[in-house]
Amino acid sequence: MTAAWVVVAVVGVATVGIKAAGPLAVARRPPSARVRAVLDHLAPALLAALVVTEAVGAPGGVAFDARLAGLGAAAAAVALRAPILLVVIVAAAATAVARALL
Repeated sequence: MTAAWVVVAVVGVATVGIKAAGPLAVARRPPSARVRAVLDHLAPALLAALVVTEAVGAPGGVAFDARLAGLGAAAAAVALRAPILLVVIVAAAATAVARALL
């Protein structure tokens, strides 16, 4: 087994351990309202951070390209309360148009 697969296995086991630690630590106590509020906002914040990092991240720093146009179009569609399928289509179309023009 190569070193990369060892790292993948270790990270997988660590992820399972971390996910299991929370419920095991507070098995009989429900989380407080403050903790629940943080947990409710944690996943969307993490997803937003990953999306923005993917949209403007580049090996040498920050890149403003067609992906950012698609992200902006998707944000506008979400703000207008469009269905998720339409948001994806709008983002893909905006990215394609931006790539064709740039």
